[in-house]
Amino acid sequence: MSALLATVKSFVANLLLWSFFTAGLATAMGSGVVLDGTQKDVATIAGSAVALVTGVRLAKKPKIKGFLSKPGTLWFLFLFNGGAAVAMYFALDGVKGIAAAAAMGLVSLGAAGGIVANFRNATHA
Repeated sequence: MSALLATVKSFVANLLLWSFFTAGLATAMGSGVVLDGTQKDVATIAGSAVALVTGVRLAKKPKIKGFLSKPGTLWFLFLFNGGAAVAMYFALDGVKGIAAAAAMGLVSLGAAGGIVANFRNATHA
């Protein structure tokens, strides 16, 4: 009975985590369609914060952590986000372009750190 309860609890926790992550992304991206002005800004920031917090929690799950640490995944994240950062810098105007490029650049640098860490672990092993 205890194993069944633990399985149900884990399922419900994962379902809530994914639901909050999805709702945060939807709020951050879709608030401009429904809201204007300060309300839009608040909804965008709140949705981004919810997505960020739940995304970090999801990234710590064993299956996702294993996927994100694969060399192919890290190289894709490094190259794609680096290219997106450059494109956003030139495509978007002013502070929005700089902020978007900086955020994508940080993701790209994080993936580069993972590539270097995997390379160091492979050479020391």
